[in-house]
Parts: sequence; C-alpha cells; structure tokens
Amino acid sequence: MTEKAKEKSKKKRSISSFTILLIMLVALALITVAMSLAGVEGVEGATIANVATAPVKGFTDALPVCLFVLILGGFLGIVTETGALDAGIAALVKKLKGNELVLIPILMFIFSIGGTTYGMCEETVPFYLLLAATMVAAGFDSVVGAAVVLLGAGCGVLGSTVNPFAVGAAVDSLSGSGIAINQGTIIMLGVVLWLVTLVISIIFVMRYAKKVKANKGSTILSLQEQETMKAEFGEAQQEAVDAEANPNEKLMTGRQKWALIVFALTFVVMIVGFIPWGDFGVEIFDAGAATEEVTTQVNGDDISATWADAADAGAAEGELTFNGDVTGTVTAEEQVSEGWSAFLTGLPLGQWYFDEASTWFLIMALIIGVVGGVSESRFVKAFINGAADMMSVVLIIALARSITVLMGETGLDMWILNNAANALNGLSAIIFAPMSFLLYVVLSFLIPSSSGMATVSMPIMGPLANSLGFSPDVMIMIFSAGNGLVNLFTPTSGAIMGGLALAKVEYSTWLKFGGKLFIVLGVACIIILTAAMVLIPGAA
Repeated sequence: MTEKAKEKSKKKRSISSFTILLIMLVALALITVAMSLAGVEGVEGATIANVATAPVKGFTDALPVCLFVLILGGFLGIVTETGALDAGIAALVKKLKGNELVLIPILMFIFSIGGTTYGMCEETVPFYLLLAATMVAAGFDSVVGAAVVLLGAGCGVLGSTVNPFAVGAAVDSLSGSGIAINQGTIIMLGVVLWLVTLVISIIFVMRYAKKVKANKGSTILSLQEQETMKAEFGEAQQEAVDAEANPNEKLMTGRQKWALIVFALTFVVMIVGFIPWGDFGVEIFDAGAATEEVTTQVNGDDISATWADAADAGAAEGELTFNGDVTGTVTAEEQVSEGWSAFLTGLPLGQWYFDEASTWFLIMALIIGVVGGVSESRFVKAFINGAADMMSVVLIIALARSITVLMGETGLDMWILNNAANALNGLSAIIFAPMSFLLYVVLSFLIPSSSGMATVSMPIMGPLANSLGFSPDVMIMIFSAGNGLVNLFTPTSGAIMGGLALAKVEYSTWLKFGGKLFIVLGVACIIILTAAMVLIPGAA
C-alpha cells in the first residue's frame, strides 16, 4: 500500500462504540424473533418494548459503576486542576528516559496479579486515562496505555487462581452437586494459563510500542484518533518534552507533590477495599466487628412466605400449608457493628463495591482540592467538567449492559448453553475440551460477568464433565479461560468499552490491534486445557 493510500485509509473514521452496540442489540433481538417464529423452544422473541427498554434497564443495572465513573471524572478533574498529574507524568518519563519500555512488563505484571487474585476488571477503568497519558508522554500512543491495563488485568483473570468471582463462584455453584473439587489443580492450571498468556501479551505490546516509538507513523490509530489523542494527552506529553529540554528545571511544587501522594494513596486504598480479604483468611480489616443473637417470633404466614420464596429460587418444591395456627421463633446472628475500617463508608475494607469506592473518591477529591490549593469556585467548575467528560463513557457502559439484559429476557443465553451441553455429551477428552472452551467463548459474549457465567453454566457443565469421566477442576479452568479471553475484547463489557473510551481508542481499532493476539492466546489456552483434560484424571 502506498503512503497516500495509507493516509486515506487512516482518514476514514471508525464506526463508534455506540453504533456497534446498537447494531448488536437489534441483531440479537431479530435473531430471537426468528427463532421464536421457527418454534424454537425456550427462546422468546424480543418485542419492541424489550429493545427500547434494554438500554434503560442496562443503565439501572449498571448504575453503581456509572456513578463511580462520574465521580471518578470529577476526582480526576480536580487532580488535573492542581497540575500534579501532568507534572508527575513528566517527572516519571524524565527519570525513565531511554528506558520507558520497562514500564510495560512491570505494570502488566502488577495488573495481572490483581486479575488472578480478585478478578480486577471494572476497577481498572480509572487507570486507562492515567496509563494512556503516561504512555503518550513516554513516546508511545494511547493504544499502548489501554493494552497495558486491559491485557495485564485480563490475562490475570483468564488464568484465575483464587479469584472469588470466577473460580470461587464456579466452585460454589457446584457445592450442592456432590462433586469433589481439588483447589490445588485449579491453582496450578491457573498459574500456567496466567503466566503463559501474560508473557505472550507482554512481548506483543512491547514489540508494538517499540515500533511506534521509533516511527510515529506506524501507530494503528486513525488520523482522527491521533488528533483526539493529542488534544486529550498532549499537555502531559508537552510537559515531558519541556522537562527533557530543561533538565535542571523544578517540575513540581510542594503542593503538587503532596497532591500526587494523596492521589496515589487513593488508588491503593481503593484496590485494598475491593480485594475480598475474608476469602483469603485475612481478618485485620474486620477487627472490632460484633454480632449478637436475635430471636424473632414467626407465624404460619411467615413460614409459608419463606417457603414460597425458596420455591421461586429453585431451593424448594410444592406448596407449604398448615392446619390451624402455627407460631414459633427464629434465632439468628445479626451484625451489630462492622470492623474498624468501616468508619468511613459503612463497610470494612475487603467488602467494598462501587458505592463505597464512589464515596472514597468523592472524599479524596475534596482532600486533594485542599492540599492542591484549589479555590471553591475552581473546585466546583473542575469537578463538574471532569464528570461531564465521563458522560460518553457512562452511556457506553449502560448500552453494553443492555445486551445482557435483552439476552436474559429472551432466554437465548440459556438455550445456547443447554443445547451445546447436550451436543458435547459423549465426546472424547481431546474434542470435549476445545469444544467446551469455544462454547464459553460464545456464551461470554452474552454474559460477560464471570460470576454470572459461573452461576448459570457450571451446574450444567461441571456434572457433564464428571459424568463423562473428565476432571471438573479442568472444566472450571475452561470456563475461566474462555470467559477471560472474551473479556479482552467483547463489546458487551462495560469495563472494556468505557476504558477504551477513556483512552480515546475506538473499539474497531482495538480489534485491529489485538486480533491476531487474541487468536494466539485462544490457541495457547486450548492446547494447555486439552492437555490437562487428557492427563488429569476425573473425580473418583
């Protein structure tokens, strides 16, 4: 291709994430309608109301993370107002001059630890903006910043070892089936998948980053994206250039240094808050928690209502009725006080979710404003502008969630799972493993949530593997790897679409960048998991 042709190609504007998600929503709705008209049992055709309300229900479903992103935007707006972020990035790049590439493997490994241990995913959203700015200032492009976060944490989740939202949820979903699970096998396989895919990804990202640094024209970004990148991250890049040109110039004021320290502390505490320490036997953050025994009077109506709720959840069958009056008491342990670390958000560190994280970032925005010397009027303006910059990200997250909502309402996800499970019955291990992996790849487009996928699929796939004489431990890792691979590029993941929007990388550009890598990672997973399924014996 000639240089002129390349220029013309890069001038073409990529299709937006909004359009991609809307096309997917309508296409899947039409598929369910066609299946329903064809008489396919278990699938209801989507109505106009289903399609029209799906984005709204998706917004409702994703409201905590959407609010978190808005407050995060305000928080970053305050940090930017102090000038500490651009100055800090310039100081880092100046210190690493000539060795910027070393940032990539170090940061990807750190993110991967979060992925394999506690399923770091939505929590990575704040880092896309920071890493994009840092990598642009270091002479790379914003794709490198997005790749460091997404591939780093994503490879960790793909090879989950003790991740409670993936392997933990899968093991728990099999607790009532009587199948014995070997945690050692899960951890061993998880480590192999994690490190193999991470090494492949690090090499891939470093080769691309090196090429971009040597020749800016080799970036995969379109001209429109390059202009957007310069407008968004150009200031940090310029500060880095100025710092290099004036090596003796003082980069940060005292206030900016303290603002940067508080900024770093904010993210450290957020990560500590999200890690489920109780699942790892760490109780330091729950110290001081107290419970008491509470006895409650109940009657027949209360018991019948509880039974009906259990029946609706599939935990009981039939109706429960009583002849005459029935009374009794129920004794249970109730929490009367949380651990010491709950004083700020109401929940101790290790039990946080997005409401607690939003509270934390709001408080820290105020503190950074004071430390950075931001006046009241500047604070309000910067916070509002920062939150406003995040609105497109919020809408993308909500729209991505709408696809999952639609699939749940029509039953298409469960239809695929049940029919595929029946088709896999009776296959040999060398065919069963890769076909199961591909099944999870398909299903994960519909259900990107690892815990949600584990809950609906493992009660079917775990017993199926066990009945065929295969290892249910390997089946759990097939689920983890298949779901983890798809969550490196699925448009139905709000974290991916929102993160890419923050890094100013179009979804189509991300696919173009990582397409070959995703195939290589998939093949590596299939080889490892198939070998494990053949070599590791099933439960006795």
